Amino acid sequence: MRPLFVSATAIASVLLAGCASAPNNPTLTLQTRKTPAQYADCVVPKLQGSALNPTVSQTSRSYRIVVPSKVSTDNVLEAYKAGSGGKVFIYERHLLASSLLPSNFQRAAQDCI
Repeated sequence: MRPLFVSATAIASVLLAGCASAPNNPTLTLQTRKTPAQYADCVVPKLQGSALNPTVSQTSRSYRIVVPSKVSTDNVLEAYKAGSGGKVFIYERHLLASSLLPSNFQRAAQDCI
């Protein structure tokens, strides 16, 4: 019984390690020649087409797209004005097992670069 408990604790620790990573560090940073508005116009329909439900907010220099997650913190994509285009920051938290392939969220973000 004790080895089973130790194994279960070790597995739980590994699975939660992704959730314990620094929440303020982006998981991916991208450069684009598009303005934040053009980028948001591209990525929002792709997210909606993947059955994700994005919420969009904007300021004069940036767009923030939030996709709710059922198992972890919300996924966030921020596009800022930068030079001749924009800079995109992706904040995505996912389970360790699903981190081997790009998610629909990450694929949509990269397709619109």
